[in-house]
Order: sequence, then C-alpha cells, then structure tokens
Amino acid sequence: MAVSDFELIQAWRQVLELSNLRAGDTVALLTSGTTNAQTLRCAIIAVQEKGAIANRLDLQPANGALSLSRDPLAYVGKTPLTGNRAAVKMLKASTMVLDLMTLLFSAEQHEILAAGGRILLAVEPPEVLVRMIPTAQDRTRVLAASARLRAAKTMHVTSAAGTDATFALGDYPMLEEYGFVDAPGRWDHWPSGFLATWSNEGSAEGTIVLAPGDILLPQKAYLSAPVTCHLEKGFVRRIEGGFEAEHLRDYMDSFNDPEVYAVSHIGWGLQHRAHWSVMGFYDREASIGMDPRACAGNFLWSTGPNNEAGGTRDTACHIDIPMRNCTVMLDGVAVVRDGKLLEDQE
Repeated sequence: MAVSDFELIQAWRQVLELSNLRAGDTVALLTSGTTNAQTLRCAIIAVQEKGAIANRLDLQPANGALSLSRDPLAYVGKTPLTGNRAAVKMLKASTMVLDLMTLLFSAEQHEILAAGGRILLAVEPPEVLVRMIPTAQDRTRVLAASARLRAAKTMHVTSAAGTDATFALGDYPMLEEYGFVDAPGRWDHWPSGFLATWSNEGSAEGTIVLAPGDILLPQKAYLSAPVTCHLEKGFVRRIEGGFEAEHLRDYMDSFNDPEVYAVSHIGWGLQHRAHWSVMGFYDREASIGMDPRACAGNFLWSTGPNNEAGGTRDTACHIDIPMRNCTVMLDGVAVVRDGKLLEDQE
C-alpha cells in the first residue's frame, strides 16, 4: 500500500534528526533517472525544514551496456561519479550526501567519506522506508552485536541443511548498518539493521548449503532446491546442485574474473521490522532487497569485492546470500541459533 507524503516527510525528519543535521548544513541529494520521485521531494522538504541547504545533483546512468540486470548492485565499482571530478568536489564540500541512486563499492564514495562527509543510501521504495524508519534502539542493538564480533577471532556457521563453514576474523573493520549517519565520515543505509565484517584473506573454509527458501541477490530469487558451495582458502571453489546452481555459476562466470568467487562480507541480520517473505511483493526494479538482507536472525554472506573494507578486490560482481535457519557462533558462543537471535531469548 502506498504511503502519503506526510508519512514519508515525517520519516525523513526522524532520520535527519538522528543524523545530527543542523541549520546551515549543506545537503547534496544525489539522483539519477531511477530515483524515486516521492523519496526525493520529501527528502528536500525535510532538509529545508531543518534549515539546511538542499542541492540536487542529477547524474547520467552508467554500466547499462555491461550489467545483466537493472539492479544497481548487479554491476559495481564504476558509477556516474567515476572520472567526474566536478561532481566529487561538490559532494566533498557537502555536510551530508543523501545517495538516492547507489554509489556502493566506488572509489569516489571512499574519497568523500575520507574527507569527512556523511553518506546515507536510501533507494528502497517509500513503503519500505516508512516501515523500517531507524531508531536509536537500532543503533544500540547493532553496536552491542558489533562489540562481540569485534572481539571474536573465529566465526563458525552450521545448519541442519548441511552448512559447516569457518571464517577467521580480525583483519577487517565492522560494517555496522543501523540506518543513519551520526558522525563525520560515516556511511549507512536506510533501511537496514545488520552487522558484518570480512573474513581474513584465504581463511574461509568448509561447506555452505543453500536450502530451499534461501535468497540470491541481486537475482531477487528464492531458491527452490539445495545449492552447495564448497569454500577453500577464501574462495568458492565449486557450486553443486541442479538448475539453480548452474544458473548461479553461469552468471558469475559471465564476469570473466576469478575474483567474483572470493568470499566477501559475512554477518547476520538484526532488524525485526524486516521480513523474509515480502521480497516478492515489491517491484523487482524498485527494490534492492533490504528486507532479506536485514531480517533478524539471518546469516548473510557474500561474494566479490572487499574494497569498501580497505581490501584490493574491486571485481564488478557482488552477490549477497541471506540464509535462514543457520547457527552463527563466535569463538564457540552462539549469537544466532537455528535462525533465531539469541538476544531475543535472553
């Protein structure tokens, strides 16, 4: 069901308040041809209500001839900011950037953050934004989980379907997504509510069995049959199963880059207002699938680049894989058991 401008403006007000936007600040609204018009106009009103200056920067699309999908995460690394120094300069001069087009995995995003800018990504449909308005409690929950992950040396993930995989930790930073940008140099994503890090290079080992109902993104597909991924020395070395395994291999091979098979970030969902079952209810081209990425108790792992964490892999293929019914253990202590957050049972 659609939401009113009033509801969405109220949501933006809360996000901007949590992000410590002040009168006189400069906000750049980064847009493209696919930006949701309601999200944009409501954001501008909310920014101006705070007494901040709103500037819109509209950029032409990129990667259309290279990507196999219209999803902005189907081909990453190069964006409309690549080589566009005038646009980068404007964004670096802004207090905050509201990314309404998707800059993920770009070198320019890192440059803006390194200069002290704040970037908030918001590209899900307005209905999803309003349902998952971030709160201070979201931040508290994510940071508490982050402290546990930061202290851990090993993550061990198992499932009744046959998953048994280990990951050494400690070499990379935390990815703490709670939905607002309350400090200089911070990137976040509204809606969100999940935690991740990157395993140490070459350390991912074992077997991950994707069960029916597990999800592939950006394909936005619920699996109907098991797919088995064999991990060795930090890479997915074999993918076994029926048609869906073949389909996944064919897609990844189309990038002609062995690094697409590297294990990227690993973590789990913490957002109770995100729902596994709703992905198919939204227009495939309007959503990037944040519900399954953030839903409480999932195990979310990915393949491809790690440059956003300071690594060197900038491959264009990035696949996020949210899984249900897994047990996630940090140094032998469970934080998720059979797909349920342990904090919910305390």
